[in-house]
Amino acid sequence: MDFQRLILFGALGMVLLLLWQSWLEYEADKNGTSFNAATSAQSATTQGANNASGGSQADDVPQAPTASAAVESTDIPSTVPVSQSLPAERRVVVETDLIHAEIDTKGGDLRHLSLLTYPVSLEEPDTPFVLLNDKGADLFLIQDGLLSADKDTPNHHTVFSTDRENVTLAPGADSVEVHLDWTSEEGVRFRKTFTFFRNSYFVDVTFTVDNQSGETWSGYRYSQILRTQVAEPSSGLGFLTRLPSYKGGAIFTPEDKYQKIDFEEMYEANLARPTPSGWVAMLQHYFVGALLPDAGTGYEFYSNVTNRDTGPRYLIGYKTTQPTVVPAGSSQELDGEMYIGPKETERMIKADNQLELTVDYGWLTPVSSPLFWVMTYINRVVNNWGVSIILLTLLVKLVFFPLSAASYKSMARMKKMQPRMQTLKERFGDDKQKFQQAMMEIYKKEKINPLGGCLPIVIQIPVFIALYWVLLESVELRQAPFALWIKDLSLQDPYYVLPILMGASMFGQQLLNPAPLDPMQQKIMMALPLVFTIFFLWFPSGLVLYWLVNNVLSIAQQWVITRKIQAADSKT
Repeated sequence: MDFQRLILFGALGMVLLLLWQSWLEYEADKNGTSFNAATSAQSATTQGANNASGGSQADDVPQAPTASAAVESTDIPSTVPVSQSLPAERRVVVETDLIHAEIDTKGGDLRHLSLLTYPVSLEEPDTPFVLLNDKGADLFLIQDGLLSADKDTPNHHTVFSTDRENVTLAPGADSVEVHLDWTSEEGVRFRKTFTFFRNSYFVDVTFTVDNQSGETWSGYRYSQILRTQVAEPSSGLGFLTRLPSYKGGAIFTPEDKYQKIDFEEMYEANLARPTPSGWVAMLQHYFVGALLPDAGTGYEFYSNVTNRDTGPRYLIGYKTTQPTVVPAGSSQELDGEMYIGPKETERMIKADNQLELTVDYGWLTPVSSPLFWVMTYINRVVNNWGVSIILLTLLVKLVFFPLSAASYKSMARMKKMQPRMQTLKERFGDDKQKFQQAMMEIYKKEKINPLGGCLPIVIQIPVFIALYWVLLESVELRQAPFALWIKDLSLQDPYYVLPILMGASMFGQQLLNPAPLDPMQQKIMMALPLVFTIFFLWFPSGLVLYWLVNNVLSIAQQWVITRKIQAADSKT
């Protein structure tokens, strides 16, 4: 019995470890900007030397690789001073069926993007969620341009011209374009074209170089994401009320696969990663902004930090390492693509570029991904994520039915042995060694596995944690209603009905299980339902729903098995 309690306590410890991890991640996010102030004095001298030349501030424009050292170029020196604010010119407003975007003619930056089909909250259903933003402290925007060692080329500080201000995707049209133009003093004409598509969060960005000068033009393309880090507000049990989720940079390369590059890593050292393909991104809860360079050209993924001492701005992006050569009188295009929107798994998988890895389920991805895949197919039939969770729970119980049945049979036999165990305890008193020996002899004689009763709980823990991450990371479950008062399965039950029912179901399970012989263990076991109920008050209602349904099914299964064993014993 002591082994059984030990495993049970271990299972509880795993759940508490999950909560502890949530608290640590919350505290890290809450104090995320504090490390900048703490380390800026120590790092400013060395990092300033690495990141800037010709001035005290680092620059946000990458250096064009030289022909002799294209791949080896890893520094991002100063060529254009960083302004303390984001200067703006004219705005071009673009609206499709899914997004509302704003492009500034200053640099041709994508400065604002809101998601028309994703409300900011259930209380504001008509207010779209804003993903890209160039105002206030929380900056998130996309910049790109061209680089040349000896030619005047447009970058994200160049002022473009355009003849359009409001662009709307026409009914029946599959795409809409925005053209920005600029001409150098040498007579090279540059056109930057944004292409937005129907039912898509992918955007094509193409630079067309029309060389009408008398000399060959040679240059490189770059694209980068600018982001600031804003501390999250603290509110009491915030580590429970606010689900932790990664916020920062990430890259994917064929060699190293998916890798997170968080704000602290960017602050401590610049990224410089040569690669033939892949993508760079900035992630946040449920949403992502990603840059996908055109395949077939060598790239360098880089990061940089500007305004280190006054308000760090984090840059992550890519630049080509092989020059594009345009002879006089010719034109050529430099293509690129970006994805700005929700982490919709199915949409990303169809793109076939591994972007679905931004939906990060953590170390239990091998369990979480199949769970989400099954839930998705169930939801296509029932069209209710809450019902999908219930049916998923039922499927999990069916898969593990043979193992669970054997465990419940073992627990039923152990409960039957309780009177004999109590007699043994009274006989041997404080002699625990002899008591354990006598108890194991009875188990061996009656063919009882003392560890068998723990298996149902041990099996539940990985599924529980995996589903926790599915509910945390899957944007499909954001604001997904279930029934009655449950309007969002990714948030806590506002009236705490599900946690209370879950606690009651755990108490019901305790009554079916054999009670520990030790009085202290009895008190601890009876307190567990209350402890779990308190913690589950702030858990996502979808997760509590899973645990509640699982408990109810377990109680029904255990009750039936116990009855059968009792009926069989009464006949003998």
